[in-house]
Amino acid sequence: MKTLAGTGGLIRLILRRDRIILPIWIVLLCAIPMSYVKQYGELFPTAQSRLDYANNAGFITLYGELSGTSLGEFVTWRLGFVPVMVGLISLLTVIRHTRVEEETGRSELLGSSVVGRHAGLAAALLSTFGANLVLAVLLALGMHSQDLPWSGSVAIGAEFATTGWLFAAVGAVAAQLSANAGTSRGIAISVLGAAYVLRAAGDTSAHTDGPLAWLSWLSPIAWAQRIHPYGENRWWLAVVMLAATAVLVAVAINLAVRRDVGAGLLPARLGPAEGKLGSPLGLAWRLHRGLLAAWTIGFALLGLLFGGVAEGVGDLLRDEPKAKEMFERLGGSAGLIDTFFAGVMTILGLIASAYAVQATLRLRAEETSGRAEPVLATATGRLRWASSHLLFGVLGPALALFASGLTAGLAYGLAVDEVGKQIPRLIGASLGQLPAVWLLAAIALAIFGLFPRISPAAWAGPGICILIGFTNAGVQLADWLNDISPFTHLPRLPGGSLSATPLIVLLAITVVVGFIGLVGWRRRDVPIG
Repeated sequence: MKTLAGTGGLIRLILRRDRIILPIWIVLLCAIPMSYVKQYGELFPTAQSRLDYANNAGFITLYGELSGTSLGEFVTWRLGFVPVMVGLISLLTVIRHTRVEEETGRSELLGSSVVGRHAGLAAALLSTFGANLVLAVLLALGMHSQDLPWSGSVAIGAEFATTGWLFAAVGAVAAQLSANAGTSRGIAISVLGAAYVLRAAGDTSAHTDGPLAWLSWLSPIAWAQRIHPYGENRWWLAVVMLAATAVLVAVAINLAVRRDVGAGLLPARLGPAEGKLGSPLGLAWRLHRGLLAAWTIGFALLGLLFGGVAEGVGDLLRDEPKAKEMFERLGGSAGLIDTFFAGVMTILGLIASAYAVQATLRLRAEETSGRAEPVLATATGRLRWASSHLLFGVLGPALALFASGLTAGLAYGLAVDEVGKQIPRLIGASLGQLPAVWLLAAIALAIFGLFPRISPAAWAGPGICILIGFTNAGVQLADWLNDISPFTHLPRLPGGSLSATPLIVLLAITVVVGFIGLVGWRRRDVPIG
C-alpha cells in the first residue's frame, strides 16, 4: 500500500495542529445535548406539553417532526439542527487538511518525502472520522448519565457520528473538484444546505399532508434524524449512511488519481483581462468575496425562515408559558413575538461571531501560506495590509446581519401586513448584535498579533458564547458565568429598552483589544511569530 505510506505521521500532524480547536468543538457538541435533557425535562415535564410544543409548523420546518413524546425523543428532536453543525465542522476539517494543504504548497512539500499519493486524503478522513467517533462515545456516555436508556444514547451518538462521516466524505469529494479552497468549501456547504432544505421542505409538506413529503428521503440530514433514538431506533438508516459514506470516499479516491497535485477537476476561470489587484483592499476583496456572499445569502435565508414562522411561534408562546420563559432568557421579555425575535437575533449574533472570527483569522492563513510576505515586501505597510482583511471581519458580519433583519422583517411584515414597520425594527435588532460580534473578532485579532501559533484558540470565543447562550435558555446560570458572554450585555431588541451604556462599553473594549492585537502584529516576526 505505497499510496498510503506516511498516513500515520500525517494523522499525528493533523492532531497536533488541531489540538485546540478539535477538543473545543467535541466538548461543545457534547455539552449542548446533555444540557438540553435537564432544561427540557423541567420546561416540559409531561408528554402532552412536549407534543403541544412540537406540533407547530415553524418548529417542524426547523427541527423536523417529533417521533414520540418521551424526554429522550423530545430532546433528540429539539437537537435537530446540531447534526447540521456536525456535518459542517466535519467537511470544513477535511477540506482544511486536503485542499488548503495543496493550495498553500505544503502538500507538495510533504509529497517529496516518503508520503504516498493518498496519504493526505486518508489522514484527513481518518482524523475526522476518529473525532466524530470520540464525539459519539462521549455523547452516548453523557446522555446515559442523564438517566436516558443505553440503546437510545448509543443511537444518538451514531446519528451524530454517521452525519459527520458522510459530510466529511462530501468535503473530500469537493476538495478534488476545485483548485481553490474557497470554491471547495462552497460546493460542500451547498450540498449540506441542500440536504437541510430538502429535509425541511419534506417534513413541512408531510405535516400538512402535502405532495412533497418524499423530498425528505433525498436528504442525508433526514436519514440521520429518522434513526429516532429513544424511539424506533432505526439502525438500518445508520447503515445506509455508512454505505453512502463509503461510496463518496471511493469517489474522492478515484477523482484524486485523475488530477495533478494542486489542480482541480473543474477548469479554473480565467482572470480579468486587466488586473484589479493594485491595492491590498483589492486583493482582500478577491479573497473574501466568496465567503462574504455565502454568509450573506445564508443569513438572508435564515431571516426569511425565522420571519416566516414567527406568527405561529407567537401562538405557541401564548399557550405555553414555559416556552415563553425559555425565549425570555435567550432574548427579550416584551411582546410575545418580540420575545421570539429577540431570541432569534441572539442566535444570529452568535452565528455571525463565527463568521467574524473566520474572516479575521484569514490574516493568519495568509501569513502561514507565505502570501503575506510578498505583499509586505512592497510599499504596503503591515497595518494597511491587516486593515484590508479586518474590514471584512467588521463589515462582513454587519452585512450578513443586515440581510437577516431585512428578510425577517419582510417575511413577518407580509404576514401581518406591516412591512414598513417591521423591516426597520428587525434590521435594528439584528445590527444590535454587532458590538458583541466585533469584540470576539477583536479577541481573535489579539491572539493573532500576540500569540499567532495558537490562533485557532480564537474559536473558543464563539464556542463559549454559544454554550452559555443555549444553556442559559433553559437553566438560569450564575451571574458571573452568564456575564462572560458579551451577548448577555446587549439590549434585548426588538421590544426591550435601548441603553447606550453597554454598547459603548463593549465598543471601547473592542477598540482596546483590537489595538493591542495590531501592536503585537506590528512588532513580531513574519511569518514565524
